[in-house]
Amino acid sequence: MIWKRLSRSWEDRIEVLLNNRRQGNDFERLAANYLKEQGMSILKLNFYCKMGEVDIIARDNDYLVFVEVKYRNTAAKGSAIEAVTFNKMKKISRVADYYMYSHHFSGNTSVRFDVVAIEEGHLRHIKNAFEYIPVC
Repeated sequence: MIWKRLSRSWEDRIEVLLNNRRQGNDFERLAANYLKEQGMSILKLNFYCKMGEVDIIARDNDYLVFVEVKYRNTAAKGSAIEAVTFNKMKKISRVADYYMYSHHFSGNTSVRFDVVAIEEGHLRHIKNAFEYIPVC
């Protein structure tokens, strides 16, 4: 096997991606701490499965809550809330299905989908940001 050294531009791109992921993790932890302060119990950060990923899974009294965290440092590319597209909502719904199945939650479990938007130094928690999107 021959290894080829990446060009500096590729190294720079990889570093940017790693920094973005680290920054995303930092904002997800910030959101999780905020949710804890609001009385929620954090069950899982960054739950991954073949269907996708959910940033935070939490309990809020009787609700199992799936939370998407979005950060924007400027509104140039739209708001953080606008970044949660229909396709992203659908994907989060699939991940929620899998999480509930794999962790033996009943079909009667009350579920909520929240968004934590962090924009220009402000954090906003939107409860019931979207409804569950069924498979069909």
